[in-house]
Amino acid sequence: MVRAPGLLAALLGLGLALALALRRVGAADCGALGPAERLAFAPAAKTRWLAPRVRAPGPLDPLYGTVRRFLSMVQLNPFPAELIKALLNEPSSVKADEVVQYEAGYVVCAVITGLYLLVVPAAGLCFCCCRCRRPCGGRVKMEHKTMACERGTLMAFLLLTTLVLLIGVVTAFVTNQRTHEQMGPSAKALPETLLSLRGLVSDVPQELQAVAQQFSLPQEQVLEELNGVHGSIGNTIHTQLRSTVYEVLASVLSLGQALQVSVDHLRALNATSVELQEGQQALAPAVQGHREHLLALLQEPSCRGCAEALDRAHALELGADFSQVPSVDEALHRLKGVPEASFSSMVQEENSTFNALPALATLQTADVIRELKKVVAQQPRELRTLVEAFPGWEAASRWSQALEEMEQCSRPYLKEVQRYEKYRGVGFSFLFAAPLILLVFATFLLGGNVQTLVCRSWESGELYEFADTPGSLPSSMNLSQLLGLKKNLSVLLAYQQCKQGAALWTVLQLNDSYDLEKHLDISEYTAKLQQELHKLKVDVKNLDLLSPAARQDLEALQSSGIESIHYPGFLVEIQKPVVNISVEKLAQELEGLAQTQGNTVLAQQLQKEAQGLRNLHQEKLLLQQRLVAKLNLSVHALASSAPLLQLETSDVLDRVTHLKGELPTWATRILKNETECFLTREMGYFSQYVAWVREEVTQRIATCQPLSTALDNGRVILCDMVADPWNAFWFCLGWCAFFLIPSVIFAVKTSRYFHPIGKRLSASSSEDTQPFHIPRVTSLKL
Repeated sequence: MVRAPGLLAALLGLGLALALALRRVGAADCGALGPAERLAFAPAAKTRWLAPRVRAPGPLDPLYGTVRRFLSMVQLNPFPAELIKALLNEPSSVKADEVVQYEAGYVVCAVITGLYLLVVPAAGLCFCCCRCRRPCGGRVKMEHKTMACERGTLMAFLLLTTLVLLIGVVTAFVTNQRTHEQMGPSAKALPETLLSLRGLVSDVPQELQAVAQQFSLPQEQVLEELNGVHGSIGNTIHTQLRSTVYEVLASVLSLGQALQVSVDHLRALNATSVELQEGQQALAPAVQGHREHLLALLQEPSCRGCAEALDRAHALELGADFSQVPSVDEALHRLKGVPEASFSSMVQEENSTFNALPALATLQTADVIRELKKVVAQQPRELRTLVEAFPGWEAASRWSQALEEMEQCSRPYLKEVQRYEKYRGVGFSFLFAAPLILLVFATFLLGGNVQTLVCRSWESGELYEFADTPGSLPSSMNLSQLLGLKKNLSVLLAYQQCKQGAALWTVLQLNDSYDLEKHLDISEYTAKLQQELHKLKVDVKNLDLLSPAARQDLEALQSSGIESIHYPGFLVEIQKPVVNISVEKLAQELEGLAQTQGNTVLAQQLQKEAQGLRNLHQEKLLLQQRLVAKLNLSVHALASSAPLLQLETSDVLDRVTHLKGELPTWATRILKNETECFLTREMGYFSQYVAWVREEVTQRIATCQPLSTALDNGRVILCDMVADPWNAFWFCLGWCAFFLIPSVIFAVKTSRYFHPIGKRLSASSSEDTQPFHIPRVTSLKL
C-alpha cells in the first residue's frame, strides 16, 4: 500500500483533466475532416472561333484608294442619321429635297451624265453632217515650217489619251474579273457566318444545361463522404474522450485492487489478533509454572551464584497483552463479502464497451445517414430553372430558327448569284462600249452609295453610333427589346467587348435583367442538409464505468470505518515483548549454573529447567513472535492507507458519477462540432460549384467573338471584296468614257496631217476629193 499517495496524485490530476475536458471538446478543430478537396469541373463553354477575313494586299490597292478619295469628294455630307431614322420609322415623312440635298454630289454627277448623253451624240451627229459636206474638218493642211511640230504634238496627245483609254479598259477588265473572283468566296462565307452565329445562339441553352448537370460532382462527393461520416463521428468521439475514460477506468481498477489489499489486511489483522490472544492464553500458565519452579530452585541455600539468575527469574512474565487491542469486528461486519465485484473483469468489459463506440455510432446514425443521402440526391429547385429563366431563352430559340432558315434559304440564291455573276463577266465585257455612260452612272450610283453611306460609316463606327441613338431604329428592330433586356444595349460597346472576347453576360449586361445569384442560391437545399445532420445522435448511456456490485463494494469500504480503527492500540502491544526477558539467555544461564553446582540433584533440576525453557521458546514463543510480526505488518499497512483510501474512494465515486452524467453532454457537443465540421466541408464542395458556375456563366459561356468577327467579315466582304472592285470597275469605265472625247478630238485633228499634201503650183488632184484616204508613208514629203 505504499503506492496509495501516488494513486491519489493521479486522481487529482484526473480531476484537473476532467475539469478541462469540456473546454477541450468545445474548442475541438476540424483536423480529422480537413478542408474540402478541390473538384475538377469539365468546361461547359464550347470553343468558338470564326476566322477573320482580310483582303490580301495587291496592285489594285492604290486604285481602290483613289476611288474612295473620289467618292469622298463626291459625297461630302456626313452620315445622315436623322434621314435614316425617319426613313426607318416614318417613311412617309421623308422629303425628296432632303434626299436630294444629301445626294447632291450624285445629283451633280447625274447632270454631267445627262449632258454627256446629249452633247456627245449631238456633237457626233454634227461632225458627221459637216463631213458629208467636205469643208468641215477635212481641209488639207498646206505644208509649212511648223507643220511637223504640230503633227508631233497632236500624235503625242493622241498616243497619251489612247494609252489612258487602254489602261482604263484593261483595268476595267481586271477589276471586273476581280469582282467575279471575290463573289464566289464571299457568297460561300455567308452560310458559314450564319452557321457560326446560329451556333452561338443555339449552344447557350445546351451550355447552361451542362453547367446545371455538373451539380452531380459535389453531390457524388458528398454522398461518398456520407458513407464514412458515421464511423468518423464515432472515432472522433472515442478519440476525444478516451484519455478521460481510460484514466477513470484505470483509477477504478487501481482502487479495486487497493480495496482488495485493504480488506485482506483487515481480515489478517483480525485473525492474527485472535491467534495471539489464544496463544497468549496457552502461554501464560506455562511461563508462570517455569517462573515459580525457577524461583524455588534458585532460592535454595545450596545454590551457589544464583543471585543474578534469581533476578532474571523474577522477571519471567508475559509482556504484551493482546486482549487489550481494539476490536475490528464492526469494520469486518460492514466489509463482509467485499469485494463482491471483479474489478478487473468489470474494467475490461467497460473498456470493450467504450472501444465499440465507433461501431455503435454507425448503427445509431444509419437511419439519419440514409435520409441525408436522399436530401443530397435532390437537385435544388433554383438550378432546375437556371436555363429556362435565362434572359433571351425564347428569343434565342427564335433567333436560332431564323438564322437556320436564313442559312437554308441563302444557299439557292447564292448559287443563282454565282451563275449570274458568270454572265456578268462575259456580258459586261461585250456590252460596256454601248450605253457606256449609263452603265458607268448606274454602277457608280450603287457602288458609290454603298461605299459612302454604308462602308465609310461602318468603318468609322458611325453606323454603330446611329444604332445606339435612342429612337433611331423602330421597336421591331430594337435589339434590347428583342433580347428581353431591361437596359438599352449599346451596339458599339457590345461590338468592342465582343472583339475583345467578352462573354454575352458582360456584353448584354445580364446582371441587370437576370438575378444569377437567385438561381445559385442553394440555401434551402443546404438548410435541409443541415436539418438532417442535426438529427444525428449517439447514445453513450450504456457506458456505466462502474457496475452496481463494484459501487456497493466501494460504498461499503467508504462506510466501514476502517480509517477510525485505533491502530496505535495495536502498536502499543506490538512494541512490547511477548515475555519480558529473553528465555534463551535465561536457559543458557541456567545451564551454566548447573555445571557450577556441587549439588548433583540441584544441578540436574537446573539443567531440566533450562531444557524446558528452550522447549517453551521453540514451541510457543517463536509462534507468538511470528504472529506479532504479521500483526505489525497489517497494522502499519492499514494505519498508513486507511485514511487515504477513504479519500480515494470518495474521489473516484464522485468522478465516476460526474463523468457518467457528463458523458452524454460531451458526446453531444463533440457530435455537434463534428457535424458542423462535416457540414462546412460539404458546403465547401457546393461553394466550389457555385463559384465555378458564376465564373462559367459570366466569363466563358457564349463568348461573342464570332459576332464581332461576323460584323467585321461582313464589312470586309461587302466593302473590301465586293464594293472596292465594283467601284474600281465603274471608275475605269468612267474615265474611259470621258477620255474618249479628247481621244476622238485628237484623232480627228491628227488625221488632217496625214491627208495628201498638195503642191503650191500643182492643180488639185483626184485625191483632193478623198479627204479621209490615208496614203502610204513613202508618198509623204516632210
